[in-house]
Amino acid sequence: MRVVIADDSVLLREGLVRLVEEEGSEVVAVVGDGPSLVRAVAEHRPDVAVVDVRMPPTHTDEGLRAAVEARAAVPGTAVLVLSQYVEVAYADELLADGRGGVGYLLKDRVADLDAFLAALTGVAAGGTVLDPQVVAQLFARRRADDPVRRLTPREREVLELVAEGHSNAAIARRLVVSGGAVEKHTQRIFAKLGLAPDEDRNSRVLATLAYLRS
Repeated sequence: MRVVIADDSVLLREGLVRLVEEEGSEVVAVVGDGPSLVRAVAEHRPDVAVVDVRMPPTHTDEGLRAAVEARAAVPGTAVLVLSQYVEVAYADELLADGRGGVGYLLKDRVADLDAFLAALTGVAAGGTVLDPQVVAQLFARRRADDPVRRLTPREREVLELVAEGHSNAAIARRLVVSGGAVEKHTQRIFAKLGLAPDEDRNSRVLATLAYLRS
């Protein structure tokens, strides 16, 4: 797996480089600002870019903007964004094209090496991974007319695990049910959210995006 790392913190950058390389992946570029990220993605076309949301010069959302720009310039670029805070709007913007290959984790999650590496691998493979704290806030702020409210408690539980990036097999293990049961739940979730099959867009991503926008 070829990785670009973008973070203005030298300590975090070096820590990420070491972690990624120790797992057998190749870090093809390390940068500290948004424009450099866009250039690095265009030049190296990595399997995934790990990006800090807040980078110079204003330390607001330059990393996020650069990640969106990089995905537009090199379609299919997978992006795993790291943030110190939960900002639902950031996750929403990353998922806007409905094609997957995106993740949003709190920086604290990097300390859980297995979880971080699983997220990195899942995003690089085209999946969607949201930090559990982001998912929790999404469900807490549902409006009365939110289509997610039409889901049963079990369907909401399945959707939460989908949003966190778990496969159907992993969800089945977590809930101690069969893979077929999880497949039926996901199909009912997609139907209740009005998500028709679409070869060009990922239904799992669209399901996550539906309640991100609610």
